[in-house]
Amino acid sequence: MITLDMIRKPVTAELEAFDEFVDRQFTAEGELLSDMLRYALSSRGKGIRPLLVLLSAAMNSPVTGAAGGRRVHLAAMLVEMVHVASLIHDDVIDEADTRRGKPSANARWQSHKAVILGDFILARNMNIGLASGQYDLVTHVCGSMAALCEGEVLQSDCAEKRTMTRQAYLDIIYKKTACLIGISASAGAMAVGAPREKVALMRRFGEAVGMAFQIQDDILDYTHTAHTGKPANNDLREGKITLPLLAVLDMAGSERRAELLGRLACCHDDERSVEYLQQIVENEGGLAFAAEVMRSYVTRAVEMLAEYEPSDYRTALANLCTYISERDR
Repeated sequence: MITLDMIRKPVTAELEAFDEFVDRQFTAEGELLSDMLRYALSSRGKGIRPLLVLLSAAMNSPVTGAAGGRRVHLAAMLVEMVHVASLIHDDVIDEADTRRGKPSANARWQSHKAVILGDFILARNMNIGLASGQYDLVTHVCGSMAALCEGEVLQSDCAEKRTMTRQAYLDIIYKKTACLIGISASAGAMAVGAPREKVALMRRFGEAVGMAFQIQDDILDYTHTAHTGKPANNDLREGKITLPLLAVLDMAGSERRAELLGRLACCHDDERSVEYLQQIVENEGGLAFAAEVMRSYVTRAVEMLAEYEPSDYRTALANLCTYISERDR
């Protein structure tokens, strides 16, 4: 079984230096905001995005050791802090009480303070980036912020109207997840001066990884044995139609589809409807279909790595693809 520790091994020292870099850069005046900031930064989770930046930088660098430079750390910080802020804002929007098994920022300090915390992290992130003078990296990352907002609005609109389609779903997960992961991989290559075609290749690689990552997340939401730090079937309670349910809806006739959507409308406060839909998705092939789509993105990502010579970094990125398809958290 591939673990994140195995994947991190080729850049362990660089990751430790990156964490120290972030701790030095992200400080705040005032006890309350400092406490909130420390709490948010201590709950950053798997660190997939900065890991991608560092591995991509190392694999694309013409010289050994360039992945440990300040420019690479800056690229990793830019993408990771956009991600951290987006999670804080997501929890406010979803009224989520937990994040990775711990109370969310909005549960600890109320929603209005959590919004301010997310805004502070974004503002501080952009300030550090612009002050560094690395305008190409800042510009490269900033486009993903608009995509995140577009994805959130589209998801909310589809949930309210229950008009989700396969294309809308793919568009949402691209904007909310895959875009920033693609930016992470390409920012690493850009930070070490890789040719434009390699920067573009790494962006496509990261986007395929991101699509697979989010689909696996959506599969795990239906899995009672997953260790995600969130209650199982949370998407159903929030009225979200993700790929496992969408696969079942697409196979259903009009009356059956209407009945399933009616059940979904009750999931917010009816656990029987939640359990009913969970069983339907599992028994009627929704999870199997979603897993097949997820694996197709993983295969696509691994094939792109063939453009590079064998190295510990390429192996780590290939292992990351396998980890994403096998993970249970």
